[in-house]
Amino acid sequence: MQFRQQALARLQSPEELDLPVRLARPQGRLALGVTVAVMAAASVWAVTGSVSSTVSAQAVLTHGQGSYLLQSPVSGQVTAVLARQGDRLPANAPVLQVRTADGTSVIRTVAAGRVTTLAATIGQIIRTGTDVAAVEKIAHASDPLYATVYVPAGSAAAIPAHASVDLTVSSVPSRQYGVLRGRVRSVDRTAQSAQSVAAFLGDGQLGEQFTREGRPVAVLVELDRSADTRSGYRWSTAEGPPYRLDSMTLASASVELADQRPVDWLLP
Repeated sequence: MQFRQQALARLQSPEELDLPVRLARPQGRLALGVTVAVMAAASVWAVTGSVSSTVSAQAVLTHGQGSYLLQSPVSGQVTAVLARQGDRLPANAPVLQVRTADGTSVIRTVAAGRVTTLAATIGQIIRTGTDVAAVEKIAHASDPLYATVYVPAGSAAAIPAHASVDLTVSSVPSRQYGVLRGRVRSVDRTAQSAQSVAAFLGDGQLGEQFTREGRPVAVLVELDRSADTRSGYRWSTAEGPPYRLDSMTLASASVELADQRPVDWLLP
C-alpha cells in the first residue's frame, strides 16, 4: 500500500525538466581525462617510437686477421722444437724439425704471426696433416685487438652497422672494472661450421664450443680505443682494469639489435 501511494504521488508531481542532468561526477571526468591522455600518448609512441633489444652471444678477443692451424706436411718423429709458445715469427720461420723416412724436414710458418699454441713435443710421432701449432696472424705488437662474436644465425639479420656492443671479458672482474665497449664493424652473413671457426681461431675446441647450439654467424667488433686507460680501450668505468688485454681471451657479448617499431608487435 505504501509503495502504491508513492507511485501515485510521483505521477502527480510536475516533471523537473528545468533541472540540469548530471552525466558524471567530477571524479569520473578526471579519470576519463587521464585515460584519454594515456591512450593518446600510447598511440603516438606506437607510431613514432621504437623499442631497443639486444642479443647475447659468445665472443673471443682476437686480431683482425684471426689465426691459422699449422699442419705438418710430412710424417715422422719430432727431433727438435725450434719455436716457443708466445714467439712472434716472420713467414717461413722454422717451428719443428722432423725426421722422416727420407731424411730431415723442417716445418715452417705459413704467414707471419704469434705462436699461441704449440702442440708437438720432442720424440712425438706425427702424421701428414697433424695440427702442430696455432699461429695468430699479427705483424706488429701494436696491432689493435678486435672481438669476434658468434651470434645465432637467426639474429644476424637484425644487427645494424656500427651497432654498440658491450663485452664482459672473462679475465676482467666486471663488477670492479665494468664492461668493454665496442661497435660492429662487419657481419659475415655465412653461417660458420665448427671447422671454419677452428680454422679462423686456430683452436678446434673453440670451434666445437661456439657451434654447440647450431651454426652461428661471425660478427667482427671494433673495440673503442682510449688513451686514458691502461688497456688502451674504453670501458664502462673510467679507468678499466690496470693491465693490458691478451688475444684469445674469451668474453660474452651483448649486441644491440636494430630498433623495432612498437606497432609491429602491439598489433597482430
